[in-house]
Amino acid sequence: MGQELTGKKIAILAEDLYEDTELWYPYYRLLEAGAEVKIVGSGRAESFKSKHDLPVVPDLSIDRTSAAEFDAVVIPGGYSPDLMRRKPAMVEFVREMDKAGKPVAAICHAGWMLISAGIVKGRRATSFFSIKDDMVAAGARYEDEAVVVDGNLITSRRPADLPKFVPAIIEALARTRSRSGAAV
Repeated sequence: MGQELTGKKIAILAEDLYEDTELWYPYYRLLEAGAEVKIVGSGRAESFKSKHDLPVVPDLSIDRTSAAEFDAVVIPGGYSPDLMRRKPAMVEFVREMDKAGKPVAAICHAGWMLISAGIVKGRRATSFFSIKDDMVAAGARYEDEAVVVDGNLITSRRPADLPKFVPAIIEALARTRSRSGAAV
């Protein structure tokens, strides 16, 4: 552990009813790895509550940022992805990150955001079991594994998978160039 992600800037998307551990575990682990981590909210409210009422205050609104400013995006699950995808700018942000080949990491119900962004067709992915049918219908090649990496797309199923999910994000970021183009 240390500074392997120094110079990397990561967005974690936020909306109401996020799964607590799926936002905060990556947040602190990525900070520990040396990344600059920003919570990006939908702009619908000044703060968002988790499934267990833990509030998060976003650093930025999606309307005041762009994919070009970040090296990766993490999308926590819970029921927040269903609220996130109602905001076109959030869906477009995920789509732009993927188009740029930047790591797009989604856990649990965050597969809904990937589906809405149109980025799962023909790709290996996983999710919480209850949205497997949605993922398959959108064209994903579903795998019931703790973490599935397909190019820049990193997916996991549930909170218990976080110890495999976050290292996969760190590994993907450690292999990429910074926004400035310098090898990190």
